[in-house]
Amino acid sequence: MNSLPAWTLEPAGPADLEPVVELKAQVMRADLERLGRWDPDRSRERVRKSFSTRYTSVLLVEGAFAGCATIRPDEQGGRHLELFYLAPHLQGRGLGTAVLRHLLADADAAGEPMRLVVLQGGAARRLYERHGFTVVHEDPIDVFMLREPAPPAGTGPDADVLAGPAA
Repeated sequence: MNSLPAWTLEPAGPADLEPVVELKAQVMRADLERLGRWDPDRSRERVRKSFSTRYTSVLLVEGAFAGCATIRPDEQGGRHLELFYLAPHLQGRGLGTAVLRHLLADADAAGEPMRLVVLQGGAARRLYERHGFTVVHEDPIDVFMLREPAPPAGTGPDADVLAGPAA
């Protein structure tokens, strides 16, 4: 039985900025408070600086705003995932995993690595580790992670074994 609601990712428009600002505050506040870093004004300003109608998508669940993701070119090559937030009432049901898999499949198809930064001690780190991200660097606040692109099917180190004997 599939319990995931119907969802789509759509390009963000200017009117999506404030819902994204509010969602980030709602989703990140507890972790930022735990780290002694909660500042509502700074939180809003950081979203406003990262939000881009060119790179941000909004997640719609059954047509309603439910989250967002920004994928921009990374300075080191590949892609950088930021502003990846899901409304709390939809968390823990596999929707974030489904969206992340979709974003990673796009990066894999392009042969590009994906980078991101998560807060120390947050649940998001475990999600990303389950999807192949590894820690590159960490400091007292942030964990910098990288996921190399998955090789195309049938091209990995065991491709010959999986393909079977030559005829």
